[in-house]
Amino acid sequence: MRRHHLPACRSIALPVVRRSLLRVINTEGGQVVDTWAFNPADMAEFMSMEHARVHMGRINPTTGSALLSNRRRPMLTLIEDTSGGVHDTLLAACDIHRYRMLGAAGYHDNCTDNLHLALKAINRASSETPSPLNLFQNSSIKSDGGLIIEPPVAPAGSHVSLRAEMDLIVVFSACPQDMAPTNGADMRPKPVDILVEGPN
Repeated sequence: MRRHHLPACRSIALPVVRRSLLRVINTEGGQVVDTWAFNPADMAEFMSMEHARVHMGRINPTTGSALLSNRRRPMLTLIEDTSGGVHDTLLAACDIHRYRMLGAAGYHDNCTDNLHLALKAINRASSETPSPLNLFQNSSIKSDGGLIIEPPVAPAGSHVSLRAEMDLIVVFSACPQDMAPTNGADMRPKPVDILVEGPN
């Protein structure tokens, strides 16, 4: 089993083989983790929230949900969740433009850049930024159709486990959002830990 400590606001790209298990631990609680998956044999195939929602028949994944690629093939399956089961498939990754809209001056760490930096670190690249699976993010649709973002419900030490359904490159970003309660009422980005276990 390999353990990766992911500091707040940083990202990592992990090549994994089919049937590997990835456990994402919300170490201090209340931290959102933007998550992507790519087919290493063809980076144009990636985990797609639009396709996954249709397949799941719901907005947010639950235990047993398969997360599909843009070619409608299973990439990851959520097999365990102790976090409270609140995740997001609707929102795009944060980017420099989002932080400027919120009033940030100068450069601000963001998940879009984190994705591409993580891929570059393993000599890979993606021509686009797919909409991520936002693990632990507490976004919901109100009865009037409005969208609301509230602090995550995931407590310290809670986790989700994902099973790779094909060889993958999986990228995780500990979201740097500190200008909205995305990462808790204190608006403080926090580290997470990732465990990777290969197939038996």
